[in-house]
Amino acid sequence: MADVIKMPKMSDTMTEGVLAKWHKKVGDKVKSGDVLAEVETDKATMDMESYWDGTLLYIGVEEGSSVPVDAIMAVIGKEGEDYKAALEAEKGAEAPKAESTDAPKAEEKKEEAAPAQGGGLTEEELAAKGVTVIRMPLLSDTMTEGVIAEWHKKVGDKVKDDDVLADVETDKATMEVMGYATGTLLHIGVEKGAAAKVNGIIAIVGPEGTDVSGILAGGSAPAPKAESAEAPKEEKQATAADANTSAPVAESSSDSRVKASPLAKKIAKDKGIDLAQVAGSAEGGRIIKKDIENFKPSAAPAKAESASAPAAEKAAAPAPVIPQYVGEVKFTEAPVSQMRKVIAKRLAESLFTAPHFYLTISIDMDNAMAARTAINAVAPVKVSFNDIVIKAVAVALKKHPAVNSSWGGDKIRFNEHTNIGVAMAVEDGLLVPVVRFADGKSLSHISAEVKDFGGKAKAKKLQPADWEGSTFTVSNLGMFGIDEFTSIINSPDGAILSVGAIQQVPVVKNGAVVPGNVMKLTLGCDHRVVDGATGAQFLQTLKGLLEEPIRLLA
Repeated sequence: MADVIKMPKMSDTMTEGVLAKWHKKVGDKVKSGDVLAEVETDKATMDMESYWDGTLLYIGVEEGSSVPVDAIMAVIGKEGEDYKAALEAEKGAEAPKAESTDAPKAEEKKEEAAPAQGGGLTEEELAAKGVTVIRMPLLSDTMTEGVIAEWHKKVGDKVKDDDVLADVETDKATMEVMGYATGTLLHIGVEKGAAAKVNGIIAIVGPEGTDVSGILAGGSAPAPKAESAEAPKEEKQATAADANTSAPVAESSSDSRVKASPLAKKIAKDKGIDLAQVAGSAEGGRIIKKDIENFKPSAAPAKAESASAPAAEKAAAPAPVIPQYVGEVKFTEAPVSQMRKVIAKRLAESLFTAPHFYLTISIDMDNAMAARTAINAVAPVKVSFNDIVIKAVAVALKKHPAVNSSWGGDKIRFNEHTNIGVAMAVEDGLLVPVVRFADGKSLSHISAEVKDFGGKAKAKKLQPADWEGSTFTVSNLGMFGIDEFTSIINSPDGAILSVGAIQQVPVVKNGAVVPGNVMKLTLGCDHRVVDGATGAQFLQTLKGLLEEPIRLLA
């Protein structure tokens, strides 16, 4: 019988893999141990081997596709064998799950498709009859609701498409809301001083006497073809742009507020037109879009031309004209890699599950710098400050096993071995290979191991055995000049150490201020297993080891 090949679980955190490349095609002969494909996991690109001999009868996944763990990928069997029975048997085992999960979705869609019912017409039917449903607009990027500060119209009033219906107070400013509709104000859904969610119904405009009970019965959720969503994009953008302007676009000579629609203000500003010179044609002398478009300098009000000569002489120098710069909103998007997906998932779980707290300490690195120079004069491999920190951490953990622990829900695991995870930045994210039993290794040994891990990490050649089993993690950003920072714990570890740069600063020694080399360390702790005093004692021990590095060789 044919053998079905499924996506293997290649690491402890893997939930899916991307089929990077097939090395075999349908009809090829396959032997046990042959590489069938390359799979990109969350941490590395790895080879997927065959454990069977035969012919590749079926490939169910295209290159570049994402495949969940245990999903069917291919079928191997005898040449000419009918593999469909084996394939159907595997799919049949998964069918009950699919049906049980799909049924509720079908019901939900059914419910969503049902139109809002009421005593009158639906929103779509109303739109066909010239009725406009006005909803609370999104007036800023952070707005979730708006408060009706003032209604300028009441139910029964005649409304034009450029009339201001209400003033809305957002989280950033008080702004005008226009209806973009002509007719009678049939309904006001939010009283003055009350809040309405974005997209909630605040008013309805249409022919006088129209029954709007149907749309009101449907609640505040917007219909797929809501008329309010069809307001000209240009005018919406103008409203948003006007919100970010703290001062009025223009003022009259008497400093009174110029009445103009947001779009008219925007066009006037772009064209450099003084609104005080424009005569408004809307109700109350309000300036609208067509007034700006039809404006000609020669048509300016007579009062501007009849200004007296003495007044002109005493006039202040004209305000500087700010040039208009038109930029382009531009961006690119890229699919999230497998590595980035798992980093996001695991770090979010760690941060929101483990109660983090942080302790920071300053280390005098003068003796460590001198020791490193002496060691590198004779060592077969150059030793870095990070290698010294790893060794010191491992030795300190042996004296403070509570920091070398992890939370297990109903028990705490105290590790007697010291496996130090070393955080390494790679192109797609972050990898944490593990230096095992670091307390028993020499500085040269640790340095050689870390360098080897760094090369493998960049080439995506690390194997699961390289990154599993850490008991504590060290993250170093000192090479980037970062003074100090905090890190999220690498679960299931109980703590993580953030290593900053060595800074030359004034220090006090023997009562005198002298230049000194100081490095800051920040210990991030899971408060479920590490208490404040325990973490502080660990840092005191670590400080002593780094300030007297000869103790690391004892």
